[in-house]
Amino acid sequence: MSYLLEVKDIVKDFPGVRALDGVSFGVNTGEIHALVGENGAGKSTLMKILSGVYPDGSYGGQVLVDGGEVRFDGIRAAERAGIAIIHQEFALVRQLSVAENILLGGELHSGGVIRREASLAEAEAALKLVGLEINPEIAVGRLGVGYQQLVEIAKALRKNVRVLILDEPTAALSEDESRNLLAIIKGLAARGVACIYISHRLGEVLELAHRITVLRDGRTVSTEEKTAMTEASIVTRMVGRELSGVFPEKESGTGNDLFEVSGWTAEDPASGMRVEDISFKVRRGEVLGIAGLVGSGRTELAMSLFGAWGPGLAGSVRLDGKELGITSPRDAIAAGLGLVSEDRKKFGLVLPSDITTNVTLASLDKVAARGVIDENAEILAAVSYIRDLKIKTPSPEQRAVNLSGGNQQKVVLSKWLMTAPRVLILDEPTRGIDIGAKFEIYGIIDRLARGGMGIIVISSELPEVLGLAHRILVMRSGRVSGELDGKTATQEKIMTLAACA
Repeated sequence: MSYLLEVKDIVKDFPGVRALDGVSFGVNTGEIHALVGENGAGKSTLMKILSGVYPDGSYGGQVLVDGGEVRFDGIRAAERAGIAIIHQEFALVRQLSVAENILLGGELHSGGVIRREASLAEAEAALKLVGLEINPEIAVGRLGVGYQQLVEIAKALRKNVRVLILDEPTAALSEDESRNLLAIIKGLAARGVACIYISHRLGEVLELAHRITVLRDGRTVSTEEKTAMTEASIVTRMVGRELSGVFPEKESGTGNDLFEVSGWTAEDPASGMRVEDISFKVRRGEVLGIAGLVGSGRTELAMSLFGAWGPGLAGSVRLDGKELGITSPRDAIAAGLGLVSEDRKKFGLVLPSDITTNVTLASLDKVAARGVIDENAEILAAVSYIRDLKIKTPSPEQRAVNLSGGNQQKVVLSKWLMTAPRVLILDEPTRGIDIGAKFEIYGIIDRLARGGMGIIVISSELPEVLGLAHRILVMRSGRVSGELDGKTATQEKIMTLAACA
């Protein structure tokens, strides 16, 4: 059988690691083909080969288009063959207009002068392909995440794409935005575009895909029609074993009040987003969930409590009854708070640095004497967390940028655990990571809570909030709209508080 796009026996090595070991599968015209696997299974590496990021000669095996072997020396060569990729992190220039982004690298000009009217018309035509009716002259940075995702797809379609690769396209979208995007992808497939869809959201995969390929440890485990698979069977193939009881059993009781926020009001100096008159408590050994729609103020609450914006505008924060004067993250760390931020790559890690440096970054006083860092103590600390949190890496000297998303998140967790926090705030702790890594992180959260730590979990995934939290705060428009008991809460009750005025 001849596929539109086929990979045969792809092998890719990095220093000390074989990322791909004989991966093979094919994609038909008009097919939505899902590619799933744990972080580190090789999905992103394979997509970088298909999109020309890793050029010919840097890997083994064959890539075929219409049955003929192709060799890409860069991204443009892949695009000329009709292959485009939409990365999880958008490749958009926020300061430029929608039209300028869509035509970037392929501008319409005459004598070196941009043909403005023709450019706007072509951008509008590309936007119509994704059902987006917006002013093409508006700056991309003014658009919401959902619209930015569609601009990325419009940019790819303008290049006459035949194969569109989407890497975690709904990871940062609301439920409505996700539904809209899935409908658009189905429409593209109906018009003959082949789509390779990468996602950890298995419900979406089973709804969208025609066939599913599972990767594990750089190898192809199976390629099957979606009708032959279930979420459970996919997970078993991904991790090599069955996962039962994804969420740990909650402790029946929690301790005394540990952390108290009263009348808290703060404002993001960059966006002007406010949280107002927020009050809640966290008990020892309790997991407090915070739910709400995108823009409800959940992340803003976490950042402000951690001192990222300086002192609050009003209200108080107490730990063990003692009021905390937090004006910076340094103050928060010293007071006994930790924050695993929503954007681990921007705020959680120093990506070019190694695991050792990242793990000890917030606790240098623990591995230093008289202001001089003890490198042996640093390495020993990193090795202990690599072992305890099961971080997959060839050595503590591995750079954070080369780790999978799940292992990067474990490094961020290690950094904060090394500070020995009394209260740990986890903002989207499992975003963009696979089910196996989620399972492990849920176990870590449970272990910390059982040890008496107060945990705050902010998550857009309602099953996650319901599965982990003893109590749930729901936010809307920068305020707390209600509180639910974790035992009796439901997705419907949460959404009612999150969306209904």
